[in-house]
Amino acid sequence: MLKETPSKKMIVEAMKKPQYLVKRDSTKTNFETYKLDLVIHNLKLEDHEVEILKAIFSDLAMKYTVSAAEVAESFVDSLTKLGFVDEAKAYIEYRKKDDADWKKQIDTKARLKRMIEGDPSIVNENANKDSEIFSTQRDLTAGTVGKTVGLTMMPEHIAKAHLRGDIHWHDLDYTPLSPMTNCCLIDFKEMLTNGFKVGNAFMTSPNSIGVATSQVAQIITQVASSQYGGCSFDRADEVLAPFAQKNYDHHLEEAKEFIDDEEKAKAFAKKRTQKDIYDAMQSLEYEINTMFSSQGQTPFTTLGFGLGTNWIEKEIQKDILKIRLAGLGKDKRTAIFPKLVFTLKKGLNLNPGDPNYDVKEIALECATYRMYPDVVSYDTIKRLTGSFKAPMGCRSFLQGWKDKNGKEVNSGRMNLGVITLNLPRIAMESRGDKDLFWKIFEDKVQLVHDAMNIKAARCREAKPENAPVLYENGAFGKRLKPDEDVNQLFENGRCTVSFGYIGLYEVGTVFYGPNWEHNKEAHDFTVEIVKRMHDWCAYWEKTEKYHYHYSVYSTPSESLTDRFCVLDTEKFGKVKDITDKEYYTNSFHYDVRKHPTPFEKLEFEKDYPPYAAGGFIHYCEYPNLKQNPKALEAVWDFGYDKVGYLGTNTPIDRCFKCGFAGEFKATAKGFECPVCGNHDPETCDCVKRTCGYLGNPLKRPMVHGRHEEIAHRAKHMSLGMVRDQAQEEEKIQDAK
Repeated sequence: MLKETPSKKMIVEAMKKPQYLVKRDSTKTNFETYKLDLVIHNLKLEDHEVEILKAIFSDLAMKYTVSAAEVAESFVDSLTKLGFVDEAKAYIEYRKKDDADWKKQIDTKARLKRMIEGDPSIVNENANKDSEIFSTQRDLTAGTVGKTVGLTMMPEHIAKAHLRGDIHWHDLDYTPLSPMTNCCLIDFKEMLTNGFKVGNAFMTSPNSIGVATSQVAQIITQVASSQYGGCSFDRADEVLAPFAQKNYDHHLEEAKEFIDDEEKAKAFAKKRTQKDIYDAMQSLEYEINTMFSSQGQTPFTTLGFGLGTNWIEKEIQKDILKIRLAGLGKDKRTAIFPKLVFTLKKGLNLNPGDPNYDVKEIALECATYRMYPDVVSYDTIKRLTGSFKAPMGCRSFLQGWKDKNGKEVNSGRMNLGVITLNLPRIAMESRGDKDLFWKIFEDKVQLVHDAMNIKAARCREAKPENAPVLYENGAFGKRLKPDEDVNQLFENGRCTVSFGYIGLYEVGTVFYGPNWEHNKEAHDFTVEIVKRMHDWCAYWEKTEKYHYHYSVYSTPSESLTDRFCVLDTEKFGKVKDITDKEYYTNSFHYDVRKHPTPFEKLEFEKDYPPYAAGGFIHYCEYPNLKQNPKALEAVWDFGYDKVGYLGTNTPIDRCFKCGFAGEFKATAKGFECPVCGNHDPETCDCVKRTCGYLGNPLKRPMVHGRHEEIAHRAKHMSLGMVRDQAQEEEKIQDAK
């Protein structure tokens, strides 16, 4: 029998090597041969890998633990002895450049200079921030300092992994410099019922819905200034209804003084209350859109609603939608905030004949004109997350949780932060070798875990007095005393800490080519990646001291779609269908350049959220749907049992100069009216889905990669929608 010739891989694995590596910041980790392999590959010495590794390990094999400096020295010596002098010099230069880049990134003056000069990667990082505004400029200045200092507050190997683009430490401008938390579901019911303090004034429980919504606006401003993520008002219709009931009771009592007929008195009171509700909800819409938090931006607010069943709750639901339909100001512009999330539920509003189906019809109309509301499917959200609730911010979901008395709690809970893993980089580094992919993946997962725990540990250092509205006045569901430990609001699964990811499409492309979506093996492989993240999170939650709920989070990647791609282009060059697009695909989404029907897209994407229940959303791209809301309803109904959270992307841009309404054209300069070329934000309303929320790119520009991703989005259309799109294009040509 012929003896099998050992492969290069088998030879390398058989070599005796150290067990542990001590990094330059004194962190101890497993010694991983693949890291040397990657450097050898980058130096184009793959054909000499075995002899180079033999030379290195002959120096180091007798040592159980080695330092990074020892490995680097041995690597250079081995290259030199083997005659690869130029390559040794190249490696030394790489190390010098790495050290220089590190010093540059922690140089506050250098980063401030970039900000002052208008570096787009800094001033356009958040599409909700207008960098021309003084308050935003102040926040950007503070954030610039925060980023340089924050990098020095974490272990150097984590900071460098962020700077290299292996991982992304989200919101570095706020944390770890500050022990702020991320996003939350505010406990409005507790605060409005029991009162709260803002500044020097204590607010008592309101006696009308108008005062209640005014207090809601004050709470939102305070919360948004005390954390760095989005804040949500879950079940807004149900929470506000008791205060509208006080309006009704007052009007009924007043009516009885002048109207003897009880039914007429009730009708009068109802009519007056309906106006009060509309005025209150309109006031809330305007207040949120005119507020600025201390971060120099409109508070990122989400309203969740749709489950209320009595007439007052239904009236609130309808008015939220009608007010959004009406638009803001004299031009009737589309409101960016609050993000609206409408709940679909079987037996309540899903089908004709359901008691609240009429509200769903208004929601459909609103979505065709204003893109919002997004919809959440009651039964599917319960199946995916363990309980029903609206998302925190744009897509972060809490898992079902009960307190020590067995009571289900959702409002008053929060997220401590996100670390995102660069999956496309791992795929490209593995060069199509799945064994190597999983080896690198497991190594980087531990890096993400270390970073997540640093985020959580920093949050534990907060004192209640640092954020009174959160910890002392009920926004987080409990009222702590100044000397109490904030960790009681985080531990044992009450909070989430999020493991983010990006670019499953690009990963699949590395291994299976750019058109892998209908390849079952490819689909299963990408699902397995998310499942392994999920399994690690479940393990950490079960085994670690505080039992935080580590959750897999499908990162919105507003600016990260650009940042990771830019860094990987520097590392790997222009790679077809991966880096050459100039953006990475958000999380598990279908390649935005392709044309599946909405039903095909949702069928493809539905397998990922069961393992990424800590944050997810699905979108479909449509033509103009104003004349065809039934087409949108067909997608909502189809997705009800398949996906938990679904957004509508449809053309709603408007030019006030020529009267065009539809989809603005993407150009190198931005977006412009396809008829007259107008791109002045004062005379047109351009609204795009930035990621989880809407943005106006003419007023607040986005990073280049996000612009490219939006420009490449293809429509997901049924046959009827194809006809509608053709008619829209004819109208544009006629207008020209």
